[in-house]
Amino acid sequence: MMGIVLYGPPASGKTSITVALGEVDSRFTLVRKLKAGNRRGTEYEFVSSQELARYRAASRLLVESHRYGNTYAIDRHHIDQLTAAGQVPIVHMGNIADIRRLVLDTPWLVVLLWIPRQVCEQRSHQRGDSDTDQRLQAWDETSADLHANDDGLFLCRFRTDEATPHEIAKQTADAFYTQRGHHAVTAPDH
Repeated sequence: MMGIVLYGPPASGKTSITVALGEVDSRFTLVRKLKAGNRRGTEYEFVSSQELARYRAASRLLVESHRYGNTYAIDRHHIDQLTAAGQVPIVHMGNIADIRRLVLDTPWLVVLLWIPRQVCEQRSHQRGDSDTDQRLQAWDETSADLHANDDGLFLCRFRTDEATPHEIAKQTADAFYTQRGHHAVTAPDH
């Protein structure tokens, strides 16, 4: 098993779960997506459209998607570097077609993180998003994507408004270890 894919609408807790996974086991590491467009966010490696085109031409992009007027991509070399270093990559995904492209040749633990639409709106307002309407539109698109394509892809499913990030991370890590056939490494106390 290569790593973990966290799928869900905006504000469903992908970042919080990723942080909690790193606390469960320091080998769990976020894959910083390439982002061409606005320079908002801390989870990205910002690149120009020209740099992204060079990566594309070199067949380095595993997945490429467009949302909020930006282009996001996953660099094959980054995944390879993490796994070579003994890390377990975590990827945040926004649509099932991209997940299917990513898991085509290598198995990943695919996790659904879900919240009701009104919780998405509340969380977006709480974090000060200036584009809550776009995030609600993305929630609608994610809901439609899930209903049209949910055919057993998700090994784990969580309502993030009904469990803590640590609870979800622990269950996700346990599922990953079970699927991979390895036992957990005890994480250091925090």
